[in-house]
Amino acid sequence: MTRSLPVPAAAERPIALIDLLDRVLAGGVVVSGELTLSIADVDLVHISLRTLLTSITALQPRDD
Repeated sequence: MTRSLPVPAAAERPIALIDLLDRVLAGGVVVSGELTLSIADVDLVHISLRTLLTSITALQPRDD
């Protein structure tokens, strides 16, 4: 006999792209990557990229 696990309610409803973008910008996200250009297994250029995506209101200090 097999049992099925309950599925959380949040997994059943689709999330709109604008809602997902709002959640990401409210908390912030760091995107990073690396790029290496090489010829004949000789690394010529190595670039590390890192950026922070967030909203301006998330960066402002709160007046509590």
